[in-house]
Amino acid sequence: MYQYRLYPSQKQEKRLFNTFNICKNIYNELLELSISVYKENDVTLNRYDFNKLLTGLHPEVFSQVKQNIGDRVHKAFQNFFRRCKDPSSKKKGFPRFKSRINSITYSQSGFKFPSDKRLYASKIGNIPIVLHRIPYGTVKTLTIKRNRVGQWFAIFACEVAVKPVKNTSKKEIGIDVGITSFATTSDGVFVDNPRYLVKAEKRLKLLGRRLSRKKKGSKNRRKSKRLLARQHLKVGNQRLDFLHKLSHELTKNNKILAVEDLNIKGMLHNHHFAKHISDASWNAFVSMLEYKAVISGSTLVKVNPRNTSKTCSNCGAVADMPLKQREYQCNVCGFVCHRDLNASINILKIGQDLPESNACGHDVRPSFLKAVVVEAGTILDNS
Repeated sequence: MYQYRLYPSQKQEKRLFNTFNICKNIYNELLELSISVYKENDVTLNRYDFNKLLTGLHPEVFSQVKQNIGDRVHKAFQNFFRRCKDPSSKKKGFPRFKSRINSITYSQSGFKFPSDKRLYASKIGNIPIVLHRIPYGTVKTLTIKRNRVGQWFAIFACEVAVKPVKNTSKKEIGIDVGITSFATTSDGVFVDNPRYLVKAEKRLKLLGRRLSRKKKGSKNRRKSKRLLARQHLKVGNQRLDFLHKLSHELTKNNKILAVEDLNIKGMLHNHHFAKHISDASWNAFVSMLEYKAVISGSTLVKVNPRNTSKTCSNCGAVADMPLKQREYQCNVCGFVCHRDLNASINILKIGQDLPESNACGHDVRPSFLKAVVVEAGTILDNS
């Protein structure tokens, strides 16, 4: 996926908003039709039925953009029926009507580059674009999107031939994520937690109070709402920038990376740490490590987090230790180490015990060893 900034003119913005509004109406009409047909005839309409219905309607919107809306409705019903059949799915999520649509997709054609500074989109025009890098591969789709701040983006989905890459590094590290330190590696590196949300809280609260005082429907309220959205966007961009840089550095400089397979969704139920866990974005960090490990030719190993902090990395003894205790002290062998560093060493040892990691390691409580290996796009479950 390649994302670029767009700067449409006022006329082009008007066309885009009109297209968004028409697409919203099409989505709601197709959804209402699907519900009524299913109730009366017990028949589910598919994307091909929608395409026939949309033929000739709304000529001011490109045909493939309309077809994509029909495809969205079809996928919404497909996902609903899939969740109904899945007993583990608690929320079935019946398709709902849209109050707005913020993106349109050109599936195969209808767009091109007249120059390196313009993007032509059918029924919209030549939109100024900032091509800060060249999209590689075969461009399959174009999505034009607007965020809550009012910024416009062009997102290209490209098909790229992935060449096998061999990582020349021989280093192996275990990574323990946390709140005090964002990440602690088994080689003794502590990465500070930037805490972008906590640092911006004072500003966010101020903007939120200003927004609450504005009269609903007024221009001042819209301005205040945009300022608050812009501050939230800044926090998100800062966090993504930090995660991308850190994950790139780790996957590039290490052959094998071992991380904990944490149940982050369950951990968020703890109201004492939920805000700080969300601010750290451990799940996004691990996801970046997964795909960047494939690109850099390294191997990512997910291990069971059970007792990684309570196990002595020197002798393997297990002892209860409260969360407030930041220094690990082994009562058996007398080993003393920082709690997070001790956990990262244990994580690495468990990852090394896997035959798929191609590394010889040491035994650390093999009874609870469980891991998932991600290598060259393959996921293996070793239960």
